[in-house]
Amino acid sequence: MKFLVIGDVVVPVDLLVEAAKTLDPDAEIETSYWDTGARSEFNKHSLNLEKNGPSAERPPADAYEKIAGADVLLVHFCPVAEELIEAGKNLKLIGTCRGGMEHIDVPAATAHGIPVIHCIRNAECTSDFAVGLMFAETRNIARAHAALKQGVWRKDYVNSGYTTSMCEMTLGLVGLGHIGKLVAKKCLGIGMKRVIAYDPYLKQEQLDAIGLDVQLVDEETLFRDSDIVSLHMRLTPETKGCINERLLSLMKPTACLINTSRAGVLDKDAFVKALQTRSIGGAALDVFWEEPIPEGDPLLDLDNLTMTPHTAGNVVDALPKSPLLLAKKIREYWDTGKSDMVVNLKALQA
Repeated sequence: MKFLVIGDVVVPVDLLVEAAKTLDPDAEIETSYWDTGARSEFNKHSLNLEKNGPSAERPPADAYEKIAGADVLLVHFCPVAEELIEAGKNLKLIGTCRGGMEHIDVPAATAHGIPVIHCIRNAECTSDFAVGLMFAETRNIARAHAALKQGVWRKDYVNSGYTTSMCEMTLGLVGLGHIGKLVAKKCLGIGMKRVIAYDPYLKQEQLDAIGLDVQLVDEETLFRDSDIVSLHMRLTPETKGCINERLLSLMKPTACLINTSRAGVLDKDAFVKALQTRSIGGAALDVFWEEPIPEGDPLLDLDNLTMTPHTAGNVVDALPKSPLLLAKKIREYWDTGKSDMVVNLKALQA
């Protein structure tokens, strides 16, 4: 078997090589490096990919030649556009050791019959963080801290008239993938009144079979009935801006929205308006339409919004472990022919 691994400043080549060797100790491994400069510059390039897709950046020049004989391509954030996929005449699998797929042309891979597999390297810490944001927003933890640092003993907040405990709340999860399921388990564990979810790719019997006490509902019911709506969706052309004015208008004026997934799934103008007019109670964001948030952004003036600087997945061990986690998911797929981590499996089987 022949591998091409393309590292970057965040996930080095040697970690991807180690992962490839766990899949086939005797494999021939070609290496390349997506050079974006320093970590700060990498962030700019990766954000460009997240906003504009895999053709927005170029892979290493030598990747086109090296991929020609490869059976497997392993990357972190290196762009994998259709041109690179077409150069991989023998390519049988593409793997990326991150959850987002914005840097890979999945439809092009599907058209060439190539499975694309990813891993959710920071699922546990992101689910922890989402639950933390629920507490921070509903109980004003961050706002109270900020006030005390400014010498203000603050007791009154926008939501003071309806603040209650989590055990009285219904949680609605939009997207019940790996992270969504973890959030559901943690919120059920702390005694939330009810957990409901909207996910068009799941059936109720699948949740019942794994013993997850979550009721699948339609989108309108979720936004209407939930006290907390938490977003756990991939950003795709279909989901861009799908959390719009219509859905936000269904929310209770006491409800809050949490987003630790991708900013692009949320219609910013409708979201800001909902907070400004108090048609929803509050929100907490870890992801933004522009990062860092520019001066003068209306988000900065909202007193019913908790914000953190895209840190939900930042734990010390997530990145270095991610290539081995990816290799584990690839091995499971090769052994069983099934995997929730193959993003285009249903399309390939259709």
